[in-house]
Amino acid sequence: MSSSVGPGFSVFLDFDTVVSSEHVGAYLLDRLTAGRWRSEVSEPVQQGWIGGRLLSEQQWQLLPANRTLLMAVASEVPVDPEFGSVVDALRAAQAEVTVVSDGLGFYVARSCAPYDVRVLANDVDFRQGPLEYPYLDRCCSCLTCGMCKQAPIKEAKARGRTTVFASGAASDRKAALLADVLFARGTLAEWCSTFGVPFRPLDSLGGIVDLTRAPTGQRRDVGA
Repeated sequence: MSSSVGPGFSVFLDFDTVVSSEHVGAYLLDRLTAGRWRSEVSEPVQQGWIGGRLLSEQQWQLLPANRTLLMAVASEVPVDPEFGSVVDALRAAQAEVTVVSDGLGFYVARSCAPYDVRVLANDVDFRQGPLEYPYLDRCCSCLTCGMCKQAPIKEAKARGRTTVFASGAASDRKAALLADVLFARGTLAEWCSTFGVPFRPLDSLGGIVDLTRAPTGQRRDVGA
């Protein structure tokens, strides 16, 4: 990762582990499957045994295909209370803000609608039943994700933007390695610490705003 900073920021925020006050997919599964999904589905992806797309498909099979019920339960989880003010501050700093999600995804656009941010996420066709992957990158060598988080980071870098990625999921490690500046918490922070990957601890969303406001010579991709 480079420690230099270009003329503009492109900020990518994982929805379930950063934007949302808690993981909406996990909340849905805990509420509607009595938590049995954790040993059956969650552990294999964190260990790298299966990718995000297969994880989402297995999770979806455990849930009722009832749009009204699922949206109602998902709406019980609010976004981080700082999210709106952080989006405003990042825009004031001329940063591009994108919310990304490789989870079930159908609730992300509605949760983010009041903030008018770009959303890249999986979705569900409730009429037919299956998950949809509008941001699947078939050119990616791994092909394990439904929403390839590497692709928009690469595209932003190609435009000369300084890329900032924030996540709390170890399953995002490939995207994390591409970003110029990485904010991490949870299992992603644990993975970074284990393998010596530089990151800034994501204590709050406000830290990302502080980065964009800092003088160029003071910006670093390594947490103090």
